[in-house]
Amino acid sequence: MLILASGSPRRQELLHLITSDFSVFTSEVDERAITAPTAKELVQKLAQAKAAAVAATHPDAVVIGCDTVVDLDGEVLGKPADKDEARSMMQRLSGRKHFVHTGVCLISNGKEDCFVESSEVCFAALSEQEIEDYIATDEPYDKAGGYGIQGKAAKFCTGILGCYFNIMGLPVSALYRHLRIFGR
Repeated sequence: MLILASGSPRRQELLHLITSDFSVFTSEVDERAITAPTAKELVQKLAQAKAAAVAATHPDAVVIGCDTVVDLDGEVLGKPADKDEARSMMQRLSGRKHFVHTGVCLISNGKEDCFVESSEVCFAALSEQEIEDYIATDEPYDKAGGYGIQGKAAKFCTGILGCYFNIMGLPVSALYRHLRIFGR
């Protein structure tokens, strides 16, 4: 049995690119209680905690835990709480490069395999009106960094170095290779 320890519809959609044979069980991990000195270490610890929480009740399954953050000059940009925070994030990302890191942890029968995939994203310089129009949509509020590359923010992206699917929240190719370790 393969379990995705995430309620994210985007991750479920992306995992379907690898297999349709999986279940979804979300973890009850308090993400605010987990800290780390770097964004990469943070996403790995979060992914590991989520996978471990679900694996504790499904020890024979292969459990996939994930977490994604936007890293702007070493500062983690999570999901914006409101329009002001979304506006601030978009202003800071405007005309800049940033990284998107996704931590992934696979756990089954006590065996654990964790990795972090990173992608670099370049944004065009955005006008205040573009920012206001974007934050008036529902898109920014459930996404790390306050934007969805697969949605209306696609028009702001001038370049990507790395995995596009990683920016959406699940590095499909890397996960496919790591699942082989577990015979999946």
